[in-house]
Amino acid sequence: MIDHTDLPEKMIVGSEEWCALPQLGIPAIKVRVDSGAKTSSLHAFNIRPFSRGGISFVSFEVHPVQGNRRTIVRCEAEVTDKRVVKSSSGIGEKRFVVKTMLAHRDQQWEVELTLTNRDSMGFRMLLGREAMNGRILVDPSSSFAGGKVSNNQIEQLYHEHTRESSGLRIGLLASNPDLASNQRILEAGEERGHRIRFYDIRQCYMKLDAEHPEIHYRGGKLLNNLDAVIPRIRPDLTFYGCALVRQFESLGIYSLNSAQAISHSRDKLYSLQHLLQHGLPIPTTGFADSPLDTDDLIDMVNGAPLIVKLLEGPQHRGVVLAESRNAGESLINAFRSLQANLLVQEFIKEAEGRSLRLLVADNKVVCAVERQAAPGHFRSNRQNGSSLSPARLSAEERKLALRAAKVMGLKVAGVDIIRSRKGPLLLEVNSSPSLGDLEDVSGKDLAGTLISAVEKQLGWKRRLANPVDTQTAPAQV
Repeated sequence: MIDHTDLPEKMIVGSEEWCALPQLGIPAIKVRVDSGAKTSSLHAFNIRPFSRGGISFVSFEVHPVQGNRRTIVRCEAEVTDKRVVKSSSGIGEKRFVVKTMLAHRDQQWEVELTLTNRDSMGFRMLLGREAMNGRILVDPSSSFAGGKVSNNQIEQLYHEHTRESSGLRIGLLASNPDLASNQRILEAGEERGHRIRFYDIRQCYMKLDAEHPEIHYRGGKLLNNLDAVIPRIRPDLTFYGCALVRQFESLGIYSLNSAQAISHSRDKLYSLQHLLQHGLPIPTTGFADSPLDTDDLIDMVNGAPLIVKLLEGPQHRGVVLAESRNAGESLINAFRSLQANLLVQEFIKEAEGRSLRLLVADNKVVCAVERQAAPGHFRSNRQNGSSLSPARLSAEERKLALRAAKVMGLKVAGVDIIRSRKGPLLLEVNSSPSLGDLEDVSGKDLAGTLISAVEKQLGWKRRLANPVDTQTAPAQV
């Protein structure tokens, strides 16, 4: 029961408010007030622990303004704890905990904050009930009870922390600018101070000339002055996309994945043969041209059930499970009647609809998730309601993914692995892996990892945001 005599002494706030963190040099940040959450959290990236005078500290950078990755405040704070915090999806993450002053209206008090990447969240900061106890009452129907901060005020407050685009000139070669993965790459490039632009592959055209080779974008814009390109070519544009990437490479412009590596990875039969030639394991696979050999082809892969794959099938499609021998024969013959090239593959029953997706970037496994197919489906994909969860990898699985990416010549690759009685087997090596789902599950800045790989190749070193002056930073808003 609420003691109404305490009400006048407590501050009434809405479900969202503008606050300040003066000791961290953050004069204004929009906060989600959530009494359902125990702990408070602050969006942070480039988190680096260090020691000062025998005391544990952490440095980190903050995007204090939602939807703005060019405004960056660099912070330092003493570490008070490390603890595992579970997200709303139930995924546990070990976070640094710091204490700092929170200012709202005319009041200030000390709060604990856990540091985590909140890019996928609606607010850069979450205020939990531990920080409210004895001080705050929440009116969930209200917003900004303490007043709003205008865009002009935000620009003035953070003018010195907004970096100009003065880094590398990077082109993102893709088809859909609104795709989540492409948006994240553009954001990550801008965050690091690069001039990154989206270029629709279909709107690029080339001049092949011994003396003056050129690449133009719609309207005649010349693209010869780019430092690097990040190709994300969808399957039906592989031929033209790879031709475009080769033209950039001929001009001395670095491509994160080469045209040759992309082309080889898109040829499913070639990629499997290439992996086998280098001693990497795959499920037993059969390929034939004559319909007279269908029966023997099925025997090659240990009979039914078996997988039938179209070689030219679009991503996530053209893969069918034949549960019986008759079904397998019908599928194979039906596809052949349409002049479609296909291969058959043994069905790994013991996997029970599970597979691994590993993201390899610059010869490192930077993310690993397990995909579980929805009930009634034999394989996982985003269209059938499959679930994703963080994966624990064996040393063998990690090594296999790294070798697969290296053998295919890919700097960035999504490597699909299935666990079998014989050990881990390679299913596919993808040159344009989706990032959105992987970032959501892992909580990692995977798009930033791609940008870092470009920076490393070109020898570009990122300048940190200017350190804050905590003596002069405004104490409240």
